[in-house]
Amino acid sequence: MLRGLYDWTLAKCRHPHAERWLAGLSFAEASFFPIPPDVLLAPMCLADPPRAFRLAAITTLASVAGAVFGYLIGLFLFEAVGRPLLVLYGGAEAFETFGAAFNAKGWLIVLLAGFTPLPFKVITIASGATGLSLAVLVLASLVSRGARFFLVAALLWRFGPPMQILIERHFNTLSILFGALLVGGFVVLGILGR
Repeated sequence: MLRGLYDWTLAKCRHPHAERWLAGLSFAEASFFPIPPDVLLAPMCLADPPRAFRLAAITTLASVAGAVFGYLIGLFLFEAVGRPLLVLYGGAEAFETFGAAFNAKGWLIVLLAGFTPLPFKVITIASGATGLSLAVLVLASLVSRGARFFLVAALLWRFGPPMQILIERHFNTLSILFGALLVGGFVVLGILGR
């Protein structure tokens, strides 16, 4: 199934509305959606390497806007929307553990979650629910998400065809590795909360 999604995504990367889909996915992932924007960003960079940095900028800015939306969910709709989303993504227990101390390490947690496979939406919602400074969230998100997405874009711009061959040859292994990193992200989130 993942292989089919990858092939379909790669085929659609030159679609006239591909950048809008990328922005929408980036926004949604930062606030409520489980699939990271890398699944569109990487194949779009592979399909058109000269646009890689433009695509990274779109992904970064939309992700930061999504982080603000996640913050607003946590701030105004935590019980109605935020808590059910945290439960859905397995972050409710971790939130209860570190919610009280979140603001003390909030900037570091946002930086870490923005660059790694930690569940970013859990962090953005928690930021609003605990009253982390919105400026801290935006700045840390801009730095960490920008670093992550521009790194992906730079690697694919520089090593595009060999990276595509590597991805296609080892797709199953990379999918398992990504899944393991995602699960590990939830574990790290729980540890940071202690």
